[in-house]
Amino acid sequence: ALPRRQLPMEAGDGAIYTPVLPPEEQQVLDRLDFILSNFAELRQEVQELRSTLQCLAAEIVAEIKSHLEETQKVTRRRRFPFPRERSDSTGSSSIYFTASSGAANTDDGESEGGYTTANAESDYDRESEQESEEGEDEVSCETVRTARRDSLELVNEDDVHLIPDSSVEEGMGQLLQQADQLHNGDEQEKREGFQLLLNNKLVYADQQDFLWRLARAYSDMCEITEDAEEKKSYASDGKQEIEAALQKWDQSAEYHQWYAVLCGQLAEHESIQKRIQVGYVFKEHIDKAISLKPDDPQSYYLLGRWCYQVSHLGWLEKKTAAALFEAPPTATVQDALENFLRVEELSPGFSKAGRVYIAKCYRDLGNNSAALLWMNRASELPVNTKEVAVTAVCFAHAGRCCGS
Repeated sequence: ALPRRQLPMEAGDGAIYTPVLPPEEQQVLDRLDFILSNFAELRQEVQELRSTLQCLAAEIVAEIKSHLEETQKVTRRRRFPFPRERSDSTGSSSIYFTASSGAANTDDGESEGGYTTANAESDYDRESEQESEEGEDEVSCETVRTARRDSLELVNEDDVHLIPDSSVEEGMGQLLQQADQLHNGDEQEKREGFQLLLNNKLVYADQQDFLWRLARAYSDMCEITEDAEEKKSYASDGKQEIEAALQKWDQSAEYHQWYAVLCGQLAEHESIQKRIQVGYVFKEHIDKAISLKPDDPQSYYLLGRWCYQVSHLGWLEKKTAAALFEAPPTATVQDALENFLRVEELSPGFSKAGRVYIAKCYRDLGNNSAALLWMNRASELPVNTKEVAVTAVCFAHAGRCCGS
């Protein structure tokens, strides 16, 4: 029972007794009242702050996105005032070790990707500028990703499903279309395409159609770069990019195709034993790509190159393969010819070098008239920069073997 205190006598007969709290309890009660009052005010301020931050985050995302789009437009319009000169280059001995979509070597030491770039005087300045811009773009992309994440965290959990991820999907189709156009262009356009995809990696890294194009761009850079260490670096980075994604998108023909190409390009800098091992990997993934997409002429072209080079393996390579593996890789010139003819069946005029290889196969099989016919057909196609070297050399060989 609480002690009671009697009111003064002036209160009369209607006076009542009120409880008297000990000082400690009264102090605690006063503090609780103070805390509850402040908590209510704080809760209201948090709600107001949440609303303000949501609006601010949306404005930041919109502003940074606009800045990135403008930066990409400037990058696409940029043209270096001093284009690189072209020079011939040579590589390893066989396509099944160094297979790529357009840069590989034949038994005669011919290189379809023989035309590469040579450093000009202003290369150092341009490369430094490019590295600086790449760093700025990566920071900007990371800022966009962080702002988007913070903005979503401010939204109530019950409302998350109502907000579409439009910032990722918007412009995806246009970006991929532009990347495809740059991939089919000259060396400078390939460089621009690589930079474009690299700048957007943080935004679209979880998109299936984006990552295999990025791997293809790494292959392009490996193909057009002259320095051996840079070639190895591009091939290694591209292989790492697509290797992780291949586990997720195993049913994509493009992933198997470009994984095989990058493995071949990387093996170009390895020992004979390593190149032989990669030869099996290359064949396995090209076969997988064909099974997933049987109407793609690119896969048949790569398989034809593989078969042609395996049929022309040197003595040392054959001995090494026989010593390391129970069943060394085997293929004939006829196998290569069938694949190249399949390319022409699916897409007539797909590759100038493809027709040159058909002529080479007929030459090896002793059909000189057919070889000359296909060399003439190859000459009818427009010249592609990456095919100039092999075409010119093979024309000379065809002329000698056909007696023209």
